[in-house]
Amino acid sequence: MAKPPEHEGAQRFGGEFGPLRRPNTTGVSLSTFKTLVWVSNIGGLLLVVFALEFLFVEQKFGYGLGFLIAGVIVAMFPSNYEIRGMDDDSTPE
Repeated sequence: MAKPPEHEGAQRFGGEFGPLRRPNTTGVSLSTFKTLVWVSNIGGLLLVVFALEFLFVEQKFGYGLGFLIAGVIVAMFPSNYEIRGMDDDSTPE
């Protein structure tokens, strides 16, 4: 059996504000986060299309690999934001 983690807060890879939000950070609203996700997914997909074009049609491996890496980075960009209002500040009674 796996033992439970020793930490109380959520652990996120590459979180902009870390696993625990500091008092002076606000995060982003849900609608802003959704917009960031859509824009980055479309941008990342477009860069992957360019990568496939360079890899298979133009036969330029360096450009293709560069566009592929850039597409993955752009698609992962919104994971660095914390959504405002998603924290659990209320205590059960």
